Amino acid sequence: MTRAALLVLADGRFPAGGHAHSGGAEEAVKAGRITGAAGLETFCRGRLHTAGLVAAALAAAAAAGADPAELDAAADARTPSPALRLAARKLGRQLARAARATWPSPELDALVRAFPKGAHQPVVLGLTARAAGLGPADAAYCAVYESVSGPATAVVRLLSLDPFEATAVLARLAPELDRVVDRAVAAGHAVCSDGADALPSASAPLLEIGAEAHAAWPVRLFAS
Repeated sequence: MTRAALLVLADGRFPAGGHAHSGGAEEAVKAGRITGAAGLETFCRGRLHTAGLVAAALAAAAAAGADPAELDAAADARTPSPALRLAARKLGRQLARAARATWPSPELDALVRAFPKGAHQPVVLGLTARAAGLGPADAAYCAVYESVSGPATAVVRLLSLDPFEATAVLARLAPELDRVVDRAVAAGHAVCSDGADALPSASAPLLEIGAEAHAAWPVRLFAS
């Protein structure tokens, strides 16, 4: 294992397409649920413990060697919004392209053949971590960090929020990221023995509803 690979994978400049997605923040800003740093922190905390936890557990399970097809079906079942399912698969397809160029892997090749339109992004993330010589905890950390850093970056653009304030939000959430990763890794390992039912199914209905509303906007700064 080379832990430096984690820095490459988690770097916002890694060409996985995440920069085009706000994680629901754009809709939340328009609805008035995020108006500054305090609202951003509340939003990110909620996203971390719901969508972030589920994504991290899926990524950890994939990195631990669980069946990607089973994980993809589990991700579908935990994503009620068609708009979010479509976004997750688009992101998965883009991540797979970048990952295969960076860390060639027979497992990634097989996943792309099985899901030509894209597997769910957290599943691809877990297999990418495996290809890079990383473990389930590394994959989970990438997933939870993405779940909050994406909205934070988006809100800086959407509200002209001071980047220092946005970064401070992420720093305050750091201890909670650690706790979510611990839960996600435990669930990911359990999948290998108990099946996909061991995955968490924490829900965020407002994110799902917001995603459907956002998808219908005629003009958007972010794809989702």
